[in-house]
Amino acid sequence: MGSDGWNNPYALPETVQRMTRIVIENIFFFMLPTFLYIVWVAFREDEWAGLPTIVSRAPLLRLFFAGAVLMLGTLIVFSSRSDNSPRDVYVPPSVEDGKVEPGHSIHPTDQQSAKP
Repeated sequence: MGSDGWNNPYALPETVQRMTRIVIENIFFFMLPTFLYIVWVAFREDEWAGLPTIVSRAPLLRLFFAGAVLMLGTLIVFSSRSDNSPRDVYVPPSVEDGKVEPGHSIHPTDQQSAKP
């Protein structure tokens, strides 16, 4: 329930869809070094030894750490690309002159200079 006491039945599926995408992206970046290792071994060797054989010979600990570093790196890069700080004030979308202005954040210094 929201603060207004109304439960939006469409909010949960939308939230689950967004979170599922985020989880899948993180798993992809975590597993990417292992996938690249398997592809590299498959093209390097003349005969395909089979996936279980390749995985049993793989340096799994190194691949684990490489995947963790890659995943954490992407989380840091994508989370720090916005210029919003915790002190920013969010201005919700509004209609001005018949056009919808998207929501945006205002820095406290911008807010003081906007006042007459």
